[in-house]
Amino acid sequence: MTTETVLPEGGMTVVPPPHGRTIALLTLTFGTFVVGTGEFAIMGMLPEFAHSLNLSLADAGYAITAYAMGVVIGAPLITILGARLSRRELLLVLLLMFCFGNFLSVLMPSPGLVVVARFMTGLPHGALFGISALVAASMVERARRGWAVGRVLSGIAISTFIGAPFSTFAADHFGWRIAYLIIGLLGILTFLGVWRYIPADKPNRSNSPLKEITALGNAQVLLTLLTAAIGFGGMFAIYTYLTSVLQNITHVPEWQTMIYMVIWGAGMLVGANAGAWLVDRNINLAVILALAGSTAVMLAFSAVLHSPAGLMLDVFLIPTFVNALGPALQTRLMDFAGDAQTLAASLNHSAFNIANALGASLGSVLLAHQFGYGAIGIGSALLSTGGLMIYLLAFALLKRSGQQEIRGPIL
Repeated sequence: MTTETVLPEGGMTVVPPPHGRTIALLTLTFGTFVVGTGEFAIMGMLPEFAHSLNLSLADAGYAITAYAMGVVIGAPLITILGARLSRRELLLVLLLMFCFGNFLSVLMPSPGLVVVARFMTGLPHGALFGISALVAASMVERARRGWAVGRVLSGIAISTFIGAPFSTFAADHFGWRIAYLIIGLLGILTFLGVWRYIPADKPNRSNSPLKEITALGNAQVLLTLLTAAIGFGGMFAIYTYLTSVLQNITHVPEWQTMIYMVIWGAGMLVGANAGAWLVDRNINLAVILALAGSTAVMLAFSAVLHSPAGLMLDVFLIPTFVNALGPALQTRLMDFAGDAQTLAASLNHSAFNIANALGASLGSVLLAHQFGYGAIGIGSALLSTGGLMIYLLAFALLKRSGQQEIRGPIL
């Protein structure tokens, strides 16, 4: 038996894909892979990007910040403005925006204009991930929503150890503009796949932006988003400075750095799938295990900095635990968002990018005050603990309200 905490209005009608569920889910997974590659690619090709534009690495980093700001602003804004569109229609619009932003990045001649193009590329990012998860969930019965969401979001993990390294290779040999051109072309391929394989759901033409906003008044939605914004932060704090740790503390050969990055991506992929499996059995247990487990392995980070083997294991376990949180929070938002499911699902990825900024900033503060790299693991663990406390508060408020759990068999 499976236990899920849900609201009555959280139900979804199964929408059959026109050419089968398998190809539809593969299309959505490919889409999250492409968009994830578009986000993570610049981290590996930043030196070439900076050199070609005559920028310092610090100044080139503004392109990353601009993209993240685009995600945070674009997710709610675009979703609200597209409230009357069907999810398939909105996906198609968002993919066109993503492709346009990447092509614009290729064409812009000056650093300032490239930064503007990266901001524009980030605008559809959060809504693309959120709506892809909702579409995936709409194609399966309730008891398999976690599996469907996890499968689609696993494309993000795959982008970290396949898409991003490939982009780095393309940038090193052909230039960063070619890398973004390829990403844009893959976006066009995704657009065609969504056009053909994703079911044409019925749009709600009576919906309004105000209705989307007011439906977010549910405390469970807000606390779930806050859990994401805090709970994911520790992973980004460690990931941001992992290369520096490997070079300056662990002292591994430069060629081994990529191995650690691939292991990190593998951990993200395992976490997404393990979390999805557990969500369909007990969503609350999935969140608690993800946050409690990540707290433990982040505390261990400080102890294994000088051990290449120990750090390699921890580099796998940290994203495994943290990324298991993704399917659970995305699914929980479906249960509680009511008429604002599209907006809530998109905001989940805004929260994800807020966590990115929070984690990176925490690491910077700790290093600036000379606490050392080991303190980053402790600070990261505190963020995971904070996320866990917020979730336990949400769970306690739910129990206090007297809402019941719905049980159903795993199909």
